[in-house]
Amino acid sequence: MGKQLVISVMSKDRPGIIADITTVIYDLGGDLADLNQSVLGGYFSMILIGEFDDKVTPEDLLAGFSHINSETKIEANIMEMAVSLETEKGKLPLETYVVTAQGENRKGLVKTMGDFFYSLNINVLDLVTTREKQVYTMIFQVDLGHISSMKAFRKELQDLATVESMNLVLQHNDIFMATNEVGTSSCSIIRN
Repeated sequence: MGKQLVISVMSKDRPGIIADITTVIYDLGGDLADLNQSVLGGYFSMILIGEFDDKVTPEDLLAGFSHINSETKIEANIMEMAVSLETEKGKLPLETYVVTAQGENRKGLVKTMGDFFYSLNINVLDLVTTREKQVYTMIFQVDLGHISSMKAFRKELQDLATVESMNLVLQHNDIFMATNEVGTSSCSIIRN
């Protein structure tokens, strides 16, 4: 199979950037295994996993990206995967929950939630945020497998909602996925 490389790319957005990046990968014999891309504030970012022959190095990819004929520079970081993608896929923890947080926009909201999860040793598996007018929404996918008391956790979440003047909703991942689409710009919030 060769090797699997994780490739993170960022650049000022422009038409053709996906074609340019995937052409470099194709020219080096790469096969895309997984990809996530978005544009934020006019900047393009992509993280992808490609499968390559053993002879292909991260330096080969960096050289390919640097030779793209464009006014916008492409920044890239490349790492070899220690564990194969096939081994990692489908390993979402059983106790995966979604915490939706919404409040009036202000500095530090993501940090507040990050600090909260870190203080309880909760791993954040995925995060999507959006701001619409003065309302900031964060959707955290978290692993609660080691939480010994969901009742106590819900109480801590409620206390945080009160202190920070936010609406916080906790749902099991399966329920959330059945009723919402992760990554959309709007989400139904249950008011406390």
